[in-house]
Amino acid sequence: MPHLDVHALESDLAGHETALIQHLTDAVVAVYGEWARTITVVRLTGLPPNRWGIGGTPAQAPSPSVTFGIKEAVFSRPDADEIVARLVSGVTDAIVDVFGERVRAGLMVEFVGAPAGRTGIGGVVVTP
Repeated sequence: MPHLDVHALESDLAGHETALIQHLTDAVVAVYGEWARTITVVRLTGLPPNRWGIGGTPAQAPSPSVTFGIKEAVFSRPDADEIVARLVSGVTDAIVDVFGERVRAGLMVEFVGAPAGRTGIGGVVVTP
């Protein structure tokens, strides 16, 4: 189940939530297929100004950052490099489509792999 946590300035997110959720979901579906649409989770976190620092000072206009939760097994597939590259490209393009080209250069997509048996839903550990 892909989980995308997006952090951006609240002022950048305001009014763009629906478009961003749709574009990010479409980016995941473009890589995995239509079956992934109903299980893709997008969480948007808006930060107020001065609560995002870079280099020891509050950032003036930081690019969004994305933490992409994914099953760890994907990284051992023979096509792992291609999958990751396509996801990075698609997620980046989705965010640029919503926020504009100014965010591309600093936009970070970080993958966090969940090992099999290390995720729980509804109080139960999900097993492979």
